[in-house]
Amino acid sequence: MRSLRVRAGAALLCLAASASLVSCGGSDDTAAAGTVTLDYWLWDDRQLPAYEDCAAAFHEDNPKIKIKITQTAWLQYWQNLTTQLVSGEAPDVWVNQTTYSPTYATGGQILDLQPLVERDDVDLSGYQPGLTEPWVKDGKRYGLPKDWDTVAVVYNTDMLEKQGVDAADLQNLTWNPTDGGTMEEVVARATVDTKGRNGLDPDFDKKHVAVYGYLPEWEDASQGQNGWGEFAAINGFQYLDKNPWGTEYRFDDPKLIETLDWYKHLIDKGYAPSLAQKSELGNTELLSAGKAAMTLAGSYSISSYTGQNARQDFDFAPLPTGPAGRKSAINGLSDAIWAGTPHKEEAWKWVKFLGSAECQDLVAERAVVFPALTSSTEKTLAAYRAKGEDVSVFTDAAAAKDGTFLLPITERGTEIGPIVQDAIQSAILGQTSTEEAMKTANDKVNALLE
Repeated sequence: MRSLRVRAGAALLCLAASASLVSCGGSDDTAAAGTVTLDYWLWDDRQLPAYEDCAAAFHEDNPKIKIKITQTAWLQYWQNLTTQLVSGEAPDVWVNQTTYSPTYATGGQILDLQPLVERDDVDLSGYQPGLTEPWVKDGKRYGLPKDWDTVAVVYNTDMLEKQGVDAADLQNLTWNPTDGGTMEEVVARATVDTKGRNGLDPDFDKKHVAVYGYLPEWEDASQGQNGWGEFAAINGFQYLDKNPWGTEYRFDDPKLIETLDWYKHLIDKGYAPSLAQKSELGNTELLSAGKAAMTLAGSYSISSYTGQNARQDFDFAPLPTGPAGRKSAINGLSDAIWAGTPHKEEAWKWVKFLGSAECQDLVAERAVVFPALTSSTEKTLAAYRAKGEDVSVFTDAAAAKDGTFLLPITERGTEIGPIVQDAIQSAILGQTSTEEAMKTANDKVNALLE
């Protein structure tokens, strides 16, 4: 999910799990008599080795089916997929995301799996609660759950310790849009100017900041998964009249407007960089470079802050509690089958395997993402613990009563995203008031759904 911020990988990349399993180039069903090659697409290079493991295990049990995995960076992935679907040359199976899925499903480009689920008596009860609903509409099922993610605070432990903030201080943060609660206090203390004064010092110089206390995320389209969405949710905001498959958005809700104005307040105080200041580097890169102390991060990015990938010492803390409680977005991916595949049974066999404990346990061993099966999630936590990493804050969020919310799922999500993102950015830049920007955007968005 990732959200629309997920940017895993680089250019088009085909890697071999073994010479007989994964190769570059198109499908070749004539390579061996009776052998079928399935194209499988994904975007996350961090997850690629895990699915190479699954492909190897699947091929061992199904020697007449080869899996050709193609991994492509996020933006190019969706561009390529859309082009291939239009041309009638799509991959047999691809990793799907809730913003894009409704468009493909409505266009008849995704196979309805419900008859196959019923025929083969597939047990869906073992998946993380709430992960199956986003892929079902009008009785049709457009994918099996693959993985899930929640959001937490990620922070530079050394930077916060220097300002007198320890891990215990971060376990029960509070927030409100009026004064920011203890969350804003920590952000202020973590912000340091070029003379070493933090944001609570009367002499703090907001025009010469060395380390920002908090990094907002401004490219989360209509979801806000890694920032404003969580704060708006704990302020009582709900995206839609119902979710999934609502028909009326509420981006003009005062609860969201208050939240966005609080973000503007952080910038005005010098605790967060202005949108105009943000470089092309993502938040992960900026935190790793020591330019900021905190941000929000999805569990799919854990590996960016831990182990050999970490250039600083990072840890994770729960989200703050707001007027409406503590809530994290919970998002998941699925594996979808192209409706036009000439190998429906083989593709279904592969998708069933991807959603099985056998494959998801292999994914768990790699400790890069939480698999959709709850039993495999427990094994993922164990794999992290074996590496000396405690990431239970993410699973605690998923397990908490009323502790999560779904990101918005509707028709025309790919068109809605840019409208909302542009409106938010215009408000943050001061080009228009937040209230006016969000009302105009909301009218445009709802007009699309009429």
